[in-house]
Amino acid sequence: MTSMSRARVARRIAAGAAYGGGGIGLAGAAVVGVLLAEVQLAKRAVGNGTPHPPSADGLYGNGFTVTGEPPLRLLMLGDSTAAGQGVRRAGQTPGALLASGLAAVAERPVRLRNVAVPGATSDDLDRQVSLALADSDRVPDICVIMIGANDVTHRMPPTRSVRCLSTAVRRLRTAGAEVVVGTCPDLGTIEPVQQPLRWLARRTSRQLAAAQTIGVVEQGGRTVSLGDLLGPEFAANPRELFGPDSYHPSAEGYATAAMAVLPTVCAALGLWPAEEERPDVSRREGFLPVARAAAEAASEAGTEVTAAVPTGPRGPWALLKRRRRRRVREAEPSQASPSEAPSTP
Repeated sequence: MTSMSRARVARRIAAGAAYGGGGIGLAGAAVVGVLLAEVQLAKRAVGNGTPHPPSADGLYGNGFTVTGEPPLRLLMLGDSTAAGQGVRRAGQTPGALLASGLAAVAERPVRLRNVAVPGATSDDLDRQVSLALADSDRVPDICVIMIGANDVTHRMPPTRSVRCLSTAVRRLRTAGAEVVVGTCPDLGTIEPVQQPLRWLARRTSRQLAAAQTIGVVEQGGRTVSLGDLLGPEFAANPRELFGPDSYHPSAEGYATAAMAVLPTVCAALGLWPAEEERPDVSRREGFLPVARAAAEAASEAGTEVTAAVPTGPRGPWALLKRRRRRRVREAEPSQASPSEAPSTP
């Protein structure tokens, strides 16, 4: 599918989500029987892997001290990718990697809380956001959402998926938090998945990722395309970047994802140099209609989209950025103090 046709589909899905339209089918009825059979075969091939991701909640960068300033608060929401399913140590989860990386850039401690749930679809975000905002005195500074893969595999109508995500972003932004969304990964890269499911999974997941981007940007958030789980390394080295269950990322895969998301997290908090916020034509960055920017981002992992101009001849415009990745290091959380201890979902 071309970038322009993906932009049209994404715009239709996002419009349906905004105005309460019904689901727009991403798979024709003729292939549903084959699709369902392939899904069952893929599930048996993938297996369950590690059932419970390690808890990474706690304080990172406690060697940094800023007098009179509390730690930055980082909240992770979403599905098994946000939770870090597939690795054994807390420091290998994307939340821990982002928290330690953010602390190093900000030179300030970061308090991580993760409310993501393995297997979650976008309609669980309402519960997760309510849990996160239950204490109005502890609103997160930055929220990272990773969601969408289960929406595709559970055949959730994409308009409903985008509507749930957009509502979650709006609630978090209204509360005062910055929001970065890692959009639906490219499920066509999952090794056990065979044709025709592989082609259909790639098509539907990229369509959803583009529609998610439109919905998020319109609510004041930023997106980073997870694509093929963040980079050509995944396609070139699936054995290395997949975890033991051949479905969830390995520690190396999560580190690759975190390297791509961290610059956008830092930029959202105003921690990136001002010159980095200007489009770099040498990296094919620039201002585009939001639907076109969303479609291009869905086709290239690690691409950021953020709101730029709210109105234009072809609707809202966005800034498309291809930021340089920043290396992240594994770090274990320090013990949370009783007053700072995160509540359990």
